[in-house]
Amino acid sequence: MSNIERIRNFAIIAHIDHGKSTIADRIIHKCGGLTDREMSAQVLDSMDIEKERGITIKAQTVRLKYKAKDGNEYILNIIDTPGHVDFSYEVSRSLSACEGSLLIVDSTQGVEAQTLANVYKALEINHEVIPILNKIDLPASDIEKTKQEIEDVIGIDTSSAISCSGKTGEGIEDILEAIVKTLPAPKNNNTNKLKSLLVDSWYDTYLGVVILVRVVDGQIKKGMKIKLMSNKQEYTIEKVGVFTPKPIDEESLDPGQIGFIITGIKSLSETKVGDTICDASDPINDPLPGFKPSKPVVFCGLFPVDSSEYEKLKDGLAKLNLNDASFSYEAESSSALGLGFRCGFLGLLHLEIITERLEREFDVSLITTTPGVIYKVHKTRGDVLDLQNPSNMPDPSLIEKIEEPWIKATIITPDEYLGTIIKICQDKRGIQSNLEYSGKRAVLTYELPLNEVVFDFNDRLKSVTSGYASFDYEISGYKEGDLVKLGILVNSEPVDALAMIIHKDFAERTGRQVCEKLKDLIPRHNFMIPVQAAIGGKIIARESIKGFKKDVLTKIHGGGARDRKRKLLEKQKKGKARSKQFGRVEIPQEAFIGVLRINKET
Repeated sequence: MSNIERIRNFAIIAHIDHGKSTIADRIIHKCGGLTDREMSAQVLDSMDIEKERGITIKAQTVRLKYKAKDGNEYILNIIDTPGHVDFSYEVSRSLSACEGSLLIVDSTQGVEAQTLANVYKALEINHEVIPILNKIDLPASDIEKTKQEIEDVIGIDTSSAISCSGKTGEGIEDILEAIVKTLPAPKNNNTNKLKSLLVDSWYDTYLGVVILVRVVDGQIKKGMKIKLMSNKQEYTIEKVGVFTPKPIDEESLDPGQIGFIITGIKSLSETKVGDTICDASDPINDPLPGFKPSKPVVFCGLFPVDSSEYEKLKDGLAKLNLNDASFSYEAESSSALGLGFRCGFLGLLHLEIITERLEREFDVSLITTTPGVIYKVHKTRGDVLDLQNPSNMPDPSLIEKIEEPWIKATIITPDEYLGTIIKICQDKRGIQSNLEYSGKRAVLTYELPLNEVVFDFNDRLKSVTSGYASFDYEISGYKEGDLVKLGILVNSEPVDALAMIIHKDFAERTGRQVCEKLKDLIPRHNFMIPVQAAIGGKIIARESIKGFKKDVLTKIHGGGARDRKRKLLEKQKKGKARSKQFGRVEIPQEAFIGVLRINKET
């Protein structure tokens, strides 16, 4: 048996919290990757935030040796993938580096929406899939029902499904044997020309850019000169190694193996995920079919609460971007909030995690503006503008039509909540495209505008179904929408940070709510402050914040008091008019946060 036939590359896929990382821990422990003393829960989740939230954000890889019952020693390369919808691009690139997948399903919960999405990705690229039923140690575990659900909803044969418990370690030996017997070995094309897939890259303070590669053909050696096919740049390999999960240096990586290389690259932008690496002295003509690069879908402004922390925020974004090239940022300024950045994210969880890491790791207090999506604005002159920031929207007379991104959403829910979920989807302008049943659970497919989903859809879904529904989506394309820019004016000055693009039907209601909220949250000044919501030049809602009235008449007594009082009141009136003209209205941070909450409540 040749070396390549004893290699098994596989990804672990599942819905959030179904036990991927725990089972990866058990497999590492069983194969002796780490000693009892070195083992910690979620070994592959290296970030504090991953351990705290109990989620995987970055896909991680580890190489293990396993002595099977047939007496042979096998090399197992595991990639533990994230389960949350925002990180699905991490899943797709991990799957491209493997030949098989372990599908983990919680035997107390059954098939969930993200399980479905990830399995379909694996089946699309012809993966061999081993179904595994986890958490069998729990009293609520129902193995037969879960098997039936996998067959009904996904359509995979479960006759050889393995029951296990990541917590107790029961069934882990069976999983390892199934990996060796069922999953295919990497293909050997018997060509000596180097062809390798760039799976991931991240920045290390001491080493520069570390590149995770999957060798398809040929061999990667230390000292070799390689070429990246996307930018035609050439580099010399300084270091080759594998993760066990500790990094260990090797002399070379052979076909079918997954490992890392270091070439002295200093900038992550040079290493595009999905790129093909070949030998600079003997290049290949056709690159490997990579995978779509991740594109930010949610945009919002990040501003420091204290303007003196701008440089700290800039530094924090630059450092986070080194290890997470999937979010983008560019400088922007706002008359209300000062200097800040317009940032693009893969989804709301991604936004939440980046902002939390900025506050925690770089000690910056942030104001986050309303999240929005990219709209395609078709102008009357025929050109198309990609619009992220509502304040950059052209004049309505120059716009022919506006298109917004739509998604195809899959929602899996217990039957009793179906009516409520359909009502939420309809309120969000959704169009139902399919409804199927698996036992007492409904699988609902909806077309929805991304802008309606991006803010609070997942939260509302979880709250109305007591956490039992699950949701996954993929972007399906752009459709024309009756959209308008809702502007907010305080003291007749537009507040660009509160501008939003919204469907015409919801504009008046939202405008009224924003004005009411700001009336409560902006402190009173010496003069009256009008708070208005406008579409173009038309005011659609208004509230007034009354000014303080200083009593200037108390000490006036005696003769001619009436005329003196009138003069003082006239003087006060002029003073108020002057201060209204020149006085700046301070909008506190709570007002912005309060307006963001309105969107969550509607």
